[in-house]
This record gives sequence, C-alpha cells and structure tokens, in this order.
Amino acid sequence: MGLNCGIVGLPNVGKSTIFSALSSAPAEAANYPFCTIEPNVGIVAVPDERLDRIVSLIPTKKVIPAIVEFVDIAGLVAGASKGEGLGNRFLASIREVGALIHVVRCFEDPDIIHVSNRIDPASDIETINIELALADLETVDKRYQKLSKNTRVDKEAAKQAAVVLPILERLLEALGNGKAARSLTLNEAETKLLYDLHLITLKPMIYVCNIDEQGIVSENEHVAAVRKIAQAEDAQVVVICGKIESEIAVLETAEERKEFLQALGLAESGLNRLIRCGYDALGLRTFFTAGADEDRAWTFHAGDKAPQAAGVIHTDFERGFIRAEVYHCNDLFTYGSEQKVREAGKFRIEGKEYEVQDGDVMHFRFNV
Repeated sequence: MGLNCGIVGLPNVGKSTIFSALSSAPAEAANYPFCTIEPNVGIVAVPDERLDRIVSLIPTKKVIPAIVEFVDIAGLVAGASKGEGLGNRFLASIREVGALIHVVRCFEDPDIIHVSNRIDPASDIETINIELALADLETVDKRYQKLSKNTRVDKEAAKQAAVVLPILERLLEALGNGKAARSLTLNEAETKLLYDLHLITLKPMIYVCNIDEQGIVSENEHVAAVRKIAQAEDAQVVVICGKIESEIAVLETAEERKEFLQALGLAESGLNRLIRCGYDALGLRTFFTAGADEDRAWTFHAGDKAPQAAGVIHTDFERGFIRAEVYHCNDLFTYGSEQKVREAGKFRIEGKEYEVQDGDVMHFRFNV
C-alpha cells in the first residue's frame, strides 16, 4: 500500500482548497470542473503534541516531526470509469495512493457551481463510489477471465486458481452491485493474494465534510447524511471548513493561529484532525528519538518489530541490530526526565522480537 493519502471527490467540492491549506502551497483552484489535471503532491508535518512535550522535557537543537504525503487528484465525474472527463488519468493516480480522502460538499453557495446543480452529499458519494467500483470491476473481471483460461492448460495455475477464483467471484458480485471491495472484510491472506490488482475500493476511506462558517456552530443535514453513510461503511468522518482552514494556513505564527481558532471557539484546526486520521488510516505509527542534538518523530508501520523500526533511521541500524533501549513517552511525561524514568524501572532493553509501540522513545544499539 502506498504511504500517501489521495484526495478525491466531484469537481468544485473544495478538494484543492483543502489541499492548499494542508500543504500551505497553493494548488490551482477555480470555479469550473477539471481545474486540477495533474495531481498535486504535498508533504505535510503530522501534528503531535507528544513531540512538543518531549522537547519541553528534553531540550534540543533541532526538532523534526513525522510527515505524511497528500495527493490532490482532479475531480471525478459520472462515467469516469469509462473515460468520461479525464477519468482514466484520474483513476490511475488513485490506484497509486494508500488511502482515500473523499471530500464531500456540505455547504450551500449559489456562486460556486456544483457539477449536478444541487447539493446532495448522498448522491455525490454514490456517484464517486460507483465509478471506483466499476473501475475495480473491470480490473477484477480481466484477472478472472485470465485465470479461468489458464486452469485449462496448466496444473500449477489450476492449483493457484482454486484459491483465488472464489475470492474474485465474491468481488465481482460486490463490485457489480456498486459496493466497495473492503465491504467483503477480506482476511490478511486473501488481501495479499489480491495485492497486485491495486484495487481502489480496497483502500481505507475517510469522508471529509466541507462545510461553511455556519456549519461550525451546528452540523447541518448534509453532514448528518455523510455520517450515516460512513457509519454503514465503517468509515471515518472529519468535518472541515475549507474556507476557514485556508485563512488559518496563511497566518505566519502558531500564536496567531491559536488566537484565530480561539476566536472561533475551536480547540484545534480541522486539518490537524484530518492529517492524524490519514496517518492512522495508512497504518502508520510514531516512535521518537530524543537527545541534545535532535528530538525527532519517526514513522513506522503498525506491527513492525525493533529491527524494522531501526531500519527507518538507517539500513545499517537494521542490518547490525543488537538491541533497543526503550521507554514510553507517557513515562517521560509522568516522571519528568529520562533519569527518573530509569529510577522508576520503566527503562527497558528489548531484542529483535519486540513489537514497537506507538509513542515509544527508543535508542538503538547496532554493529556492522
């Protein structure tokens, strides 16, 4: 799975506005469909108050947060799976990302054209989901036809097909009914067998409700409709006012941004929630290293063991891994210093089989 999140949706729902605020680098945005043609890519720092607290307790020369990549993919329209609009290029871009962020327009504004000339989040979501399902249906059907033919001439291929074909048959039925591949809740072994198909609808989905300023005070019926759909799909929902987020993005200091949010009665930026949500959906977690020269957040995959985490820093660390010296950041926050963490018996030595936990503070010993 790719280590990035693709922002999708119908034209003129606010994708490029949200992307620009995310990356603080302007993506082309205009009041007509297909303004975004080539995907825009933004590298975004992952907001993590734990890193801030570590810095306050272990002062350092340099602070480096974890990062995640967002890709702004041009708007899809009905018929995209058959090449309508710029469908083929868009779908190819979507296949390369690891998770989908579906921006849904949940605000009324007569000055901003809607591709269907009406605000109907349920219909918008259905349009996109059907197009993605149809694109996957074509991919699965091609594989199904190929495997079915191979079973007639090759015994080894027949053995493999006996395992894969039933899964493909289930997929064909679901996708043919406009349902996502993830709705089948495939197990890990089944998912691995389908990896090379790069199915779009097998990717995690996050729905982003793009609201207006009034929606901050109370959620409207459009947001409620999205939440209902997301609940049925076991998908996550993040509510954002793209216009406000774009205003926050141009403020120069953290203090200015904090004051702006407080004036609106908000605890934090909606984009911060979206970034963390996307990071989590990709199966990414964070461990920390801390010292006088650098306090840093490092990204690893959930389930990685200590040598793999060490390899994130440098391949030599993984190749020559000896042990990891570990404590959890919560222990640092409780006791106030690494020395006191040691004195409390919370400092541990872990070997090659240790499964790294989100929030671990680690120091690796290696020899090459």
